[in-house]
This record gives sequence, C-alpha cells and structure tokens, in this order.
Amino acid sequence: MTKRMMKLGLNLVANGAHGGGWRMPDAHLGAAMDIRMWKTLAKEAERAKFHFMFWADGMAVRSSAADEKQLSYDSRIDVFEPMTLASALSAVTEKMGFIATVSTTYYEPFTIARLFASLDHITEGRMAWNVVTSWSEQEALNFNRDKHMEHGARYRRAQEFVDVVFGLWDSWEDDAFIRDKATGQYFDPAKLHIPNHRGEHFKVRGPLNAQRPIQGYPVIAQAGSSGPGQDLAGRIAELVYTMQKSRPEAQAFYESVKSRVVAHGRKPEHVLVMPGMMPIMGRTMQEARDRFEQMQALIHPQLGLAALVPSFGDLSGYDLDAPVPQMLADSNSVKSEHAKLAQQLAGNSALTIRQLIHQRSASGHHVIVGTPQSIADEMEDWFVNHGCDGWNILPPFFPGPVEEVFHLLIPELQRRGLFHTEYEGRTLRDNLGLPRPAHPAARATAAAAE
Repeated sequence: MTKRMMKLGLNLVANGAHGGGWRMPDAHLGAAMDIRMWKTLAKEAERAKFHFMFWADGMAVRSSAADEKQLSYDSRIDVFEPMTLASALSAVTEKMGFIATVSTTYYEPFTIARLFASLDHITEGRMAWNVVTSWSEQEALNFNRDKHMEHGARYRRAQEFVDVVFGLWDSWEDDAFIRDKATGQYFDPAKLHIPNHRGEHFKVRGPLNAQRPIQGYPVIAQAGSSGPGQDLAGRIAELVYTMQKSRPEAQAFYESVKSRVVAHGRKPEHVLVMPGMMPIMGRTMQEARDRFEQMQALIHPQLGLAALVPSFGDLSGYDLDAPVPQMLADSNSVKSEHAKLAQQLAGNSALTIRQLIHQRSASGHHVIVGTPQSIADEMEDWFVNHGCDGWNILPPFFPGPVEEVFHLLIPELQRRGLFHTEYEGRTLRDNLGLPRPAHPAARATAAAAE
C-alpha cells in the first residue's frame, strides 16, 4: 500500500493572515497587489512541492468596522480577484494547483461553470473551486440586496447551484469533439447532453460552450463548518478547509466530516480535511515567542474590536482590560461550531477584551509558535492521529515567514517522510490522490455492464 502522505497548501491572505503582521519591520508593504512578489512566491512554492495555493475571498471590503476611521486600520482591503491571479500564476508554474473561492450566493451557475472549465484547460488540469455561500452583509450591499440571504437559504441555493454547474460541465462527454475535417462534423451529437435544468432557484438550459474540464470537474473544496456546511461537504467536497485549535477538536471534526461522506455513499479517503495553521517560526523557541509577541503588540485595538463584532457584538464601549461581557451576537454570517466555541471560551475563562483580540489575531486559525522541528512535531501529531489529512498554511506576513516555510519547515517534513519530494502527476487531482469523475454517461454504461 502507498504510504499516507501529508497534503499542504498555502492559504494566502492579503498582506498576511496576522492582524499585526503587515506592521513588522521586515514586512513588505503593499504585498497584496504586488504581482512580481506573487509570481516569485508561486515559483518558490512549486519548488517546495506545495500541492496548491489557496485564496479565501469575498466580493466586498468585508469588515464589521463601525465607520471609515475604524476600517482604516484593516490591512485586508486591496486584494486580487483569485481567478484572475490564478490565471497569471499558472503561466509561471507547471504542476502546483490553485484553489479559487467563488460564491454561490452572488454568481450565476453558467458563469462559474464556464470560468472554471476555461481555467482548468488553461492550467492543464490544476484548478479547484472553493464553494462558499458568502458570510458578509457587505457583499449583499454590492449585489442589489438590502441584506444578506438567510443562512439556511444560502445553503439550499448552494446545493442546487453546484448541481447545475456539474450538469453544465457534463454537457459534453470527454470525447464528444471529433473535429472531422473529412466529413465536416465538429462534434458527435450523441455525446451532447443538454442539462435543461429547472429548479427552485435556477433555470439553465445549457449546454456549456466549453469542453468538459481536463479533470472532469475541478477539485471541489468547501469551507463551511456549521451543520449545513458539513452536510454540503459530505455530499460534494473533496477538500474541506476548516479551523480547529486542538487535536481533540480536530479529531472530532475529522470524524464528523468523514462519517457524512460515507453516509452519502462516498469513500472517506476521497475527501481531504485540511485545517488552517499559522506557523510563527524562530531558530529557537525564545526567538519564535519574541516574534509572536512583537506581532501581537502591533494589532491595533480598533482592528481587533471590529473583528469581534460578528461573534461577540459591539464591545467598543467597554474597557479593553475588563472581562468580556456576556452579550453574544446572534449572527446570520458565520454559524460554525468554532464561533460558538469561541464565545464559550471567552465566557468560561474570564478573558479580557484585549486578550480576546490577541487570541483571535489569526482570524480563528490555529497558531503554532516554535522552531521548525517543534512545529513539525505538532503537524505530525495531528496527521498521524487522524485530526487532519494535511494543512493549509497561513503566513502571518510576506515574504519572510513564507520563505522560512519553504526553506526550513518543508525540508523537516520531508526528512520525516511525511511530505512528498516530487509531484505524483500533472493535474491537481493526480497530486492530491483524488479520482477523476467519470462522465454520467460513462458511469451508466459501466453500471449496465455489471
């Protein structure tokens, strides 16, 4: 049997995933839109054999800031649109994949099916779609709405949306385009399947004006940790992006997702659970701790207070060094178990508001402070004990911390035999060990022959 190997992605957030990271002395200001830097990072990530680069994205300036003054402390304002960026970076790489976040709430299925089919061909089979329902009210206001769609309704729409996209990708069988010069026939009409979808949310006739994607379907990623989110993951996801802060919590989530996958008649090894993790690295433990404390001190209180609003309500009128008050928000945005646990933790441990801001400095992700060896120890512990199938690594700022991952952490994982030293194939599916979905017509033929 092939040894189980860790999967690794780079989760790239604007000017870095830590709220104070961009203010570090060696941070590159303006990294978010420096295309030369992104091209360099993509080439270095491929040399390090990362499976993919991943962009969590929204179609708005997503913040719960009370006004423009409070918003002005947020460094996650100016960002590239991820599919555009993936197209550019695919030109300077050959085997690494790209995961682009695209919302089912504010797009139309035909548009998404065509964009991803095109990019899967342009990248020669290296695209993945992070299916999200959007969580911010700000996005609603950019798309002709007065308020965000209700949480449950967003997920019902998402289920149908994905079905329509799959149907459009399956408009053509893999060998439908015969392009016969002698007869003049361009495609085999018997291998055209017009979806003609009519459902609760969408009416889409089709067919798609693009060939079936190289991977059959681009890899499907999904990031919802709520009950409806896990149900959607169990049905469609092949890569689940999540946030846990302890191995027991991660193991429970891992088991929950895998059981839902099995309930939908799918194989659990065909769905990869990959939590986010921010490494704060130093040559010694003390150096790592000092770097972390320096970043924590650079989080502006106004940035931290705005970030707490969705889970904890407006705390701006309270003393930052007083305990978090028992006034918890009921949000239509994020309804994950993580948000509930964060609220419980704040209430049970008598954290001050300032401590809570610092605790959530990595947007709720797991932070590991240490040397390359100690960070690898914890990554290995979660992996071998089935808390994850790999990790989405979030650099706190650019470029230093991500270069340390390339040159220090990856070699340590490879030395332990946990991470591959060469890509297994050319497509993202090949490298993640995921099967290529057969066309429904081929599946029907195979089933009839059994």
